[in-house]
Amino acid sequence: MTRLITLLTITLLTGMLACTNKSYDKLYPAGTNTSCDTTRTISYATDIAPIIQANCYGAGNSCHNTGGVSNFPYTTYEGLMVNVSDGALLNDINFTPLRGNSNMPKDGSKLPQCHINLITKWINEGAPNN
Repeated sequence: MTRLITLLTITLLTGMLACTNKSYDKLYPAGTNTSCDTTRTISYATDIAPIIQANCYGAGNSCHNTGGVSNFPYTTYEGLMVNVSDGALLNDINFTPLRGNSNMPKDGSKLPQCHINLITKWINEGAPNN
């Protein structure tokens, strides 16, 4: 009887450990840093650029690519910095538009709060090109 209980316990634990969260990949696409730890230094290349590409100029969203519908291409650090410097990016992604700006991503859902937190921290750190 003890062997049966031990075997059932091991089987149950193994099954629980094998479970995965299938929606995790949708929230954090490949190439983005999967941590929402904002106590660390946020990197433009590792953390910010993948979020911007996935939501502002990547496949299926051509607003901020070169020649896109926006006058502000985000395909480069310099292009993004135009709207970082004047505060428009933070206003837009927080859905608090000022001066005629609009909620971004345009006609889309608000970014996950983790992404907003990472972008905010990066900007508050001086938006380094790191």
